[in-house]
Amino acid sequence: MTTTIPVLTLFQRDDCHLCDLALDVLAQARAPEFDSVFIDDDDGLEALYGIRVPVLRDEAAGIELDWPFDAAAVAVLLGRTGEE
Repeated sequence: MTTTIPVLTLFQRDDCHLCDLALDVLAQARAPEFDSVFIDDDDGLEALYGIRVPVLRDEAAGIELDWPFDAAAVAVLLGRTGEE
């Protein structure tokens, strides 16, 4: 059985205090490398994520975590059991 490693994207804004907190949570959760996408200059992303940022998305599964999320929620998204 093969395990798919999530490809993560963090949708965020420039100068966003909540986005800074989300980065801290990702570090606490020991999240793997992820892409940061700043939505400020993209009308389409602004329409999707404008009031929701920061949003963490597992691109492979199409699952999103809206803020506020914590390290435990990130671990669930990553498929971790908490016994690592």
